[in-house]
Amino acid sequence: MNFPELRASDDDREEVVSALQRHTAAGRLSLDEYTERVDRALAARTHGELAAVVDDLPAEPTSGGSTETHQLAVAFLIAIVALVVVGGLVLLLR
Repeated sequence: MNFPELRASDDDREEVVSALQRHTAAGRLSLDEYTERVDRALAARTHGELAAVVDDLPAEPTSGGSTETHQLAVAFLIAIVALVVVGGLVLLLR
């Protein structure tokens, strides 16, 4: 973090809590560690305090660059197009 002394927002704290959830699901944190770190994140006042909560965990890929998210979005779009096409055919055949 470039300016660790800057005040953190509620969104900043929630972002760290979400990251902790993902790290716990991946098996990097026990439930006790998760609980302790969430408490620290929610009590953090600065970006530096938030960074200290996750500084020993591997960096996560940036949002928007996730291949899995992209694949899910493409699959959803294909499903919507298929529904529209099938719905249009049904209306034409009536």
